Amino acid sequence: MRHVTKSITTTAIGGLLLAALAVPGIGGASTSSSGLTYQVSPIAIPAGHATSGFPYTPNQCVTLFGLACYTPVILHDAYQIPWTVNGSLAGTGTQVAIIDAYGSPTVQQDLNVYDQTFGLPATTVHVFYPEGKVTYNVHQAGWAEETSLDVQTVHDLAPGAKINLVVASSPGGNDINNAIAFAVNNHLGNVLSMSFGAPEAAIGGGGNNLQVQQAHAIFQQATSQGMSLFASSGDSGAGNGYTSPNALYPASDPQVVATGGTDLFVSGNGRYTWKSETVWNDANPATCPFGCDYAKTPFGATGGAPSSIFPAPSWQTSTMRTTSDVAFNSGVYTATMIYLGFLGGNNNGFYFFGGTSEASPSWAAITADLVQARGSDFGQFAPTLYGIAAQPRTYAKDFHDITFGNNAFPPSSGFAAGAGYDLPTGLGTPIVSGLMATLAPSATLGYTAP
Repeated sequence: MRHVTKSITTTAIGGLLLAALAVPGIGGASTSSSGLTYQVSPIAIPAGHATSGFPYTPNQCVTLFGLACYTPVILHDAYQIPWTVNGSLAGTGTQVAIIDAYGSPTVQQDLNVYDQTFGLPATTVHVFYPEGKVTYNVHQAGWAEETSLDVQTVHDLAPGAKINLVVASSPGGNDINNAIAFAVNNHLGNVLSMSFGAPEAAIGGGGNNLQVQQAHAIFQQATSQGMSLFASSGDSGAGNGYTSPNALYPASDPQVVATGGTDLFVSGNGRYTWKSETVWNDANPATCPFGCDYAKTPFGATGGAPSSIFPAPSWQTSTMRTTSDVAFNSGVYTATMIYLGFLGGNNNGFYFFGGTSEASPSWAAITADLVQARGSDFGQFAPTLYGIAAQPRTYAKDFHDITFGNNAFPPSSGFAAGAGYDLPTGLGTPIVSGLMATLAPSATLGYTAP
């Protein structure tokens, strides 16, 4: 396996692959009141393409690359995510809907390689194109990366769940809304993940935007039918690319659980335990991991900010709705490993992935496991999570409370983590064994990988 170079290229295939989540430019022009375009930001760094010696341990990866490399077993161990529930693979009997634009031409093949490499049971991705399949081209690479990240993450953390990938014909608001409505109307998920967004500052008309209003109505229908919704808080700090903090949409919709990001640190070799977590922010020298010496410029930082569109729901004490609600490992230096097979030739291979694009499908998959254990859907899930956090006993055993770091990221100020709820990481990251005991106390859990 070759060493990753220390120089960063922002668009070159085979170097760092970046698809900006925030609207390019500081204070960029707003969309029209009828137009909304979503973007994604999976951050992918090549891990080399030789198969000998892979997968490495996190410490080996830090030595070789300056980045950790988290595999399925590590994430299951660290967050105490069961492999089996009541004797069946975690997620069995549930469906996870994933919404992406354009899709990936190799999504099934990439998942097959991922499963074979990490010893996961094989599964079939069910792909739907409500408005027809779009021919792949290189300009869609960011969405194809996102698709592979979403699918492989869900299968990792809910290996028994049925994966329904609903592909929009474009990242435009109408097409994304149509894809979400298709998933809702056809009951394609107990849970649904959206690893994309637009800064509220870029939404023309704010709460009067027709596409936002349409999406909100679809979200209300989804949760009323029992579906739980998740979306990423963003990867450019509290400002999401703007000079002042603003929330990312659709994570800011109260029907949706907004997922922020952390840097996860583990102990062990072969089997692992949670050691600590900080707010993901590569611009903060106090929290950027492992000497922060891979990139000359910071990769990013978790979103999390007050909404300018939605008032606070009953379970939040602020005036306006705030994001994040919860968090999951999303740091680039504490990366998850994902396989990409659509780049061609020597560019195909495993990549270090980061961004809150990981947090949304992770929480969706964990919730699918909880649905299986409980035997029923949750619907709008945030009130349940905030209810758990309101009780000190359950909060302490069900969440890692992230108390160190902030999401101030140029050009915007940000917010500090602290005890209990905070905007960068919400209620914190999951201790899934605790959540299982609280929400499905009669479930039998197994922690041995298949």
